Amino acid sequence: MAEKDISRVEKSELLFKSGCNCSQAVLAAFADELGLDEETALKISSGFGGGLARQREVCGAVSGAVMVLGMKYGPDKAKCYEAVQKFCDRFKEDAGSIICRELLEGTGATAGGAPEARTTEYYRKRPCVELVKLAVSVLTSNDVF
Repeated sequence: MAEKDISRVEKSELLFKSGCNCSQAVLAAFADELGLDEETALKISSGFGGGLARQREVCGAVSGAVMVLGMKYGPDKAKCYEAVQKFCDRFKEDAGSIICRELLEGTGATAGGAPEARTTEYYRKRPCVELVKLAVSVLTSNDVF
């Protein structure tokens, strides 16, 4: 399947499953539309995974979405803040939180340390790929992006 034939949601899932963190998978899924090459998008978003470098703060998928909205609406802060607030409200409505440690509660994920290997068990217990897809779905809805 050619890259143009897949949706942004599918692209974000493929990026995450290829080793990108949550933030990278979200921002890079929109790189073409934002005038970024994929490598630049991956570099910009590299420190935001795991709730800011695995500190379990704001979810990396949310951080990636905020970067997308900043690229779309910035530097108009009023417009950007409105879009970010709308995004966060919709994300929280579906996921329950925008905080990584709350989203990963009960999975055994802890702050810091080495990342876990992306095994079948990892994908079974972690909601991360679904949160990436949710972030992209909310972004692609007509009332946010």
